[in-house]
Amino acid sequence: MLSLRLPTLRSKARTFASTARAATNIPVRAVEAEGQSHVPAERPEGAVTQAGVVSGAPDELHRRPIRIYRPAPSPTSSAKGTSHHWRIDWDILQGAGRWENPLMGWASSGDYMQGTHLKVGPSLLTRLLRMLTLCIHTQFNSKEDAIVFAEKQGWEYYCQEPQVQKFVTKSYANNYGYQPKKLRIHHTK
Repeated sequence: MLSLRLPTLRSKARTFASTARAATNIPVRAVEAEGQSHVPAERPEGAVTQAGVVSGAPDELHRRPIRIYRPAPSPTSSAKGTSHHWRIDWDILQGAGRWENPLMGWASSGDYMQGTHLKVGPSLLTRLLRMLTLCIHTQFNSKEDAIVFAEKQGWEYYCQEPQVQKFVTKSYANNYGYQPKKLRIHHTK
C-alpha cells in the first residue's frame, strides 16, 4: 500500500522542486561605481550603540535609574567563592503603593520591577541570550561590564561600591590569656 503511494508523492514533490531554468540571475550593482563605500564608517573608540531602542522594553524602564552593586555574601560556608559578581537592580518606584497581604502577611507592591535584578553569567548560553534578548537574571563579572551594558541600554545608573570586610585575626589562645578585667566565668550547669 505504501509502495503505491510513493510514486505519487514523488511526482507531487517534483512540481515544487526548483530547476536551473526557474532561477534568475540578477547582476549585483557595483557599489563603488556609485561612489558609496560598502565598508561601514568607523566608530570612535569607546562609543556604544543604543540597544535600548530595539530591546522592546517599556518606555518607563528607560526613565528609571538603576543601581549597579555587588551583593553581600550569603551566610553560608561557600559564600566568599560565589559573591564576586555584580548585579543591576531597579530603584523602588516612589508612589507605587506597598501593602501587606492580610491573609499571609506577605509584602506586596504595585511596582512590577521591584523584585527584578539582572545577573549575567559567563556561560555561553547566557551570553547568547544576553545578545538576543534582555535576560531577567544577569550576572556581570566586573563593574565595568555592568556599566557598559547599562549605557548600551540607555539607562541612567549609579554605582554602589561594596563594603570592605574587616578581618580581625583571632587565636584560640586568646580565650585563656590574662586580662586585667573581671574574669569571665562560664557555668556548665
